[in-house]
Amino acid sequence: MRSLFSFPNPVNETSARTVAAVVAVLAVVAVAFQQGWLLPVIAYGFVARALTGPTLSPLGLVATRVVTPRLSVRARYSPGPAKRFAQTIGAVFTVTATLVWYVVGSHLAASVLLGVIAVFASLEAGFGLCIGCKTFYLGMRLGLVPPQICEECSRVLRSAA
Repeated sequence: MRSLFSFPNPVNETSARTVAAVVAVLAVVAVAFQQGWLLPVIAYGFVARALTGPTLSPLGLVATRVVTPRLSVRARYSPGPAKRFAQTIGAVFTVTATLVWYVVGSHLAASVLLGVIAVFASLEAGFGLCIGCKTFYLGMRLGLVPPQICEECSRVLRSAA
């Protein structure tokens, strides 16, 4: 049994892509229609998923407990630490966008940050390409992330070489 603040390892790719699809849609709607109220909603989701995976994220819970079990696709898994890093990057971007929107008052700068999230989430949802995960793996290759942080990631990197 996992604790409240543990992150799942491994992560079901179908659930991750489902969450990414909804995040992409929310980000596009927020930017296209200048709906600033969506920024803290999206930011909360990233912070919750970075801390606990789906445990405190309503979107994560719906994806893992409702949507994914009803899809007839073979489960594919990826290492949790890379996905957690990606969620953390999303949290940094969306919390910053929220502060820029509400504190600084620059809707354009906030929209640019949210646009980056929309692109990255779309790549994850549509193609299974996790830019945050690729960045995590690059950090491992460069020695910035110790191999013991993610043994499975180390195996993935060795097999890709």
